[in-house]
Amino acid sequence: MHIQEVFDLIKDDIRVMEDGFRKDLTSDVFLVSKVGEYILKSGGKRFRPMTLLLSARLCGYKGDRHIPLAGVVEFIHTATLLHDDVVDNANLRRGNATANTVWGDGASILVGDYLLSKAFSLAVLHGDMKILKVLSHTTTRMAEGEVLQLLKHSDAATTEKEYLDVVTNKTAVLISAAAQTAGILGEVPLEKEAALANFGMGLGIAYQLMDDCLDYISTDESLGKSVGNDLREGKVTMPLIQASKKATEAERRVIKEAVEADDLGDDELKEVIGIINRHGGIEYTLNRARAYIEDAKKSLDIFEPNIERAGLLAVADFVIDRTY
Repeated sequence: MHIQEVFDLIKDDIRVMEDGFRKDLTSDVFLVSKVGEYILKSGGKRFRPMTLLLSARLCGYKGDRHIPLAGVVEFIHTATLLHDDVVDNANLRRGNATANTVWGDGASILVGDYLLSKAFSLAVLHGDMKILKVLSHTTTRMAEGEVLQLLKHSDAATTEKEYLDVVTNKTAVLISAAAQTAGILGEVPLEKEAALANFGMGLGIAYQLMDDCLDYISTDESLGKSVGNDLREGKVTMPLIQASKKATEAERRVIKEAVEADDLGDDELKEVIGIINRHGGIEYTLNRARAYIEDAKKSLDIFEPNIERAGLLAVADFVIDRTY
């Protein structure tokens, strides 16, 4: 199944969900609506809502709560993007100026807080206690992941385990929660609910590992931000961690200086990318991502083959095959 067929399968649900965005962003405070709409309309693949919507269909759910709950997941994700861009001093996302660049850090932080609060207001309205427990546990872990990443900022000695802890908490848990929420809605047995959670977790880790690779191998135009942006922001990701393991002492000094630099030049960036390529950092990360995807896909073996399962498997393949 091609990824475009997956989009077509749930396009009506996505459209209704996005109509809900406009309604739920209505506020007497003009800036809330303006910033919220800007970030929600600035692109994105709706990857997390797609996972929830497809998983709900896979579980045989016949109601309509999956649509606003998919919106809840996207609101949580968008809130973290607003906060991330402030922490990272980012000025580009998906090829557009970040909200903090347009309206300032204060507005981005506060509107992010609003979106997070709105997400839980909607979760109370459309969810149940079990879904609320999953979402609250998830957002707690996401916050921990953000703090872990902050602690490892500009730390060239970051280990693979430490980095995977950041990835798991900061990124993967929300995709896992999206899939698990669908299982709860569909009232599937606990074994199937756990399988969906595992699928989402593997999907999320692989998604971030692919982002790590794309940051070093894409063009600025396809990536929607500057190549090598992670390194410029002092983020030590998997390709660099793997290269550091095999690097010479001289190469490790180059990496350390680059990671700690306040203003990394193009020549220094090229030198680090050369080190990553020499020691197979990209290839290693790609192989790790592929392994997580294969494990994620196996989690779905518990479900009977149908178009929804095929769609989720296509989403998993898309994570590995994507170029943006």
